[in-house]
Amino acid sequence: MEQFIVSARKYRPDTFESLIGQENIARTLKNSIQRGQLAHAYLFCGPRGVGKTTTARIFAKSINCLNPGPDMEPCGKCESCLSFAEGRSYCIHELDAASNNSVDDIRNLTEMVRIPPQVGKYSVYIIDEVHMLSSAAFNAFLKTLEEPPAHAVFILATTEKHKILPTILSRCQTFDFNRISVPDIVGNLESIAAKEGISIDRESLHVIAVKADGAMRDALTIFDQIVAFCGRDVHYEDVIRDLNVLDYEYYFKIVDNSLAGDYMSSLLLFDEILSKGFNAMYFVTGLSSHLRDLLVCRNSDGSALLSLPPSMIERYREQASRCSVQFIFNSLNITMGCEAAYRQSGNQRLLIEFALMRMAEKALPQEQTPAPAPAQARVQAQPKAPSAPQPQEQSQPQPKSSAPVQTQASVPAPVSEAPAPASAPKQKMPGLSLKDMLAKARTNEVEGKDSAENLVDEPLSFEGIMNAWQELAGQERAAGRSAMSTAMLLHSPGIDIESGMLTFYVSNVAQQDWINEKALPRMESFMRKALRNKKIKIDVQIYDSGEGAKASTPYMPTDKARFLIEKKPELQELVKDLDLDIK
Repeated sequence: MEQFIVSARKYRPDTFESLIGQENIARTLKNSIQRGQLAHAYLFCGPRGVGKTTTARIFAKSINCLNPGPDMEPCGKCESCLSFAEGRSYCIHELDAASNNSVDDIRNLTEMVRIPPQVGKYSVYIIDEVHMLSSAAFNAFLKTLEEPPAHAVFILATTEKHKILPTILSRCQTFDFNRISVPDIVGNLESIAAKEGISIDRESLHVIAVKADGAMRDALTIFDQIVAFCGRDVHYEDVIRDLNVLDYEYYFKIVDNSLAGDYMSSLLLFDEILSKGFNAMYFVTGLSSHLRDLLVCRNSDGSALLSLPPSMIERYREQASRCSVQFIFNSLNITMGCEAAYRQSGNQRLLIEFALMRMAEKALPQEQTPAPAPAQARVQAQPKAPSAPQPQEQSQPQPKSSAPVQTQASVPAPVSEAPAPASAPKQKMPGLSLKDMLAKARTNEVEGKDSAENLVDEPLSFEGIMNAWQELAGQERAAGRSAMSTAMLLHSPGIDIESGMLTFYVSNVAQQDWINEKALPRMESFMRKALRNKKIKIDVQIYDSGEGAKASTPYMPTDKARFLIEKKPELQELVKDLDLDIK
């Protein structure tokens, strides 16, 4: 049986021309060889599987080739090229910095650099994963890298450029390798499939290319896996099942259901997706990408931003034509918000299901939403309306309809009165001062006192007084006077129901003076209005170990019950008849 060689090794590029997706780098290196402008150190940076080490090998072969072509490609037939291909070259050395990262390893490398090449002009040292070197090893390598022998060329490769010391970066020519595009990966896979005699459609190749995430080596590895699963005849359904990729069809159906307002079908599809073992977060991320593609496809030039086969692009355009931009924006806001809240959610499935329901709700026509209602309400709430609303005014009860009809009959009235509310604040606001505000506050207190004096003397009760006192404390807290509110709640007032006198106990003279000067009129006015009794007065006293201490203790429910029984002895008989226990 013939030994199997994975596609990543079997079809590894061996010339600059066969490099995929790195044309600019290949051109730069070929020009440097042709013009004799070789640097002594190069740094190749980029993601995995994009051709860093492969490019380093081709470059090493080219500068040592005895018979290079006119475009500086290695011939592949000379002794230098053959020895490298067979793994017996003493001119090209490959080291793995992940396993040779100590100072001693760098010292051994320094000793090797002194040996001139046996065949060719240069001794090339390819150091892969160079970021794995320790700081001490980097420092030991600096002198050799800065002033190497004339025959030495270093090619460093790394996936993490930020971990390389700046002193190393400054001594190297740096080349940044890009991720390979989906069309380039698909084209290369098509070529390999044709050479291997494998039948596979472009949709399947596109799924493989997207799964590879810009890495050709990953794409070739996935390709071998698919061929092992499907054989020589590969179908799209087999590919998505083997790679555990969610079919685009689900996203198209979710959007169609949302456009129809059918959230239940979307929930059933989501349940089917979960039953197949897909991660819920993976579904939400894919749905966001699908909505982004729909938004892009609404523009005729946007298809260039999609790495999709033509048949799939046409389907995106068809669905995008049925979606409004507002619907796509709303849906994207919903899905991205769902992604942000997913990890912190205690019920992640419900979070996604609710997002699907909201998508269906947002797709409803604008006429069904209550957005215009506030505007209509504001129009109807205007005091002076045009002649159109007059029939509605006349349909009101007759005692109230005659006066509004007469005021609206004159057309100049709305015109003359409409600017008045707007102009009045503009004249008053700039003229307000602290003195005016204090004077206005005192006027309000006096007016409140006068209105309280007009109240009838309703009977007072212990419960009513305490409820009003607590309500006053809450009002003080709402107004930002927390200290006052706390003092009122901690020190319940002494109550004389017959005279209406409330004794408010405070802890010191400063509090007593402040309350008498600033708060007492306000407190008395509130209590009189709340209890509808003008006899209410508040006396602020400083409590001591005697009466004040006793009064400062909050009344308990048992105290209130005993107080009521003392006032009305018949309640004691009711307690006995009902067999109640006062605790």
